Amino acid sequence: MAFLWDKKLETGNGMIDQQHKQLITAINDLLQACSSRKGKEEVTKTMKFLYDYTEKHFSDEEKLQLQYRYPDYTNHKRYHEEFKKVVRELSMQLQKEGPNIALISKVNTSVGGWLLNHIQREDVKVATHIKSQQ
Repeated sequence: MAFLWDKKLETGNGMIDQQHKQLITAINDLLQACSSRKGKEEVTKTMKFLYDYTEKHFSDEEKLQLQYRYPDYTNHKRYHEEFKKVVRELSMQLQKEGPNIALISKVNTSVGGWLLNHIQREDVKVATHIKSQQ
């Protein structure tokens, strides 16, 4: 299952929206690498890119939240930490088992599904707050 960018995912912040698009692309690349049996090394590289980019994106988002004094910053940061933990766990699963159907399923639900839900529910609230402060 490929994840697609949709207008309802837009936050109105150009940098954040571009990073969200890149994260969706990274998730799709990971799913493609797993399902086309590109091998553990290639899938590991793709997983590492996803994790590293997630770190950068969350850091950028959290800086904006602090800059604009987002009132739910602590919870939002906790959601980010939980997501990073899931990606680390999937990375460990990949190292133990290699790319397989179980990994693809978890990437779909625990990574792709989480990200889309998070953008629509949480990041849009942050964007609304930032707009109200400008």
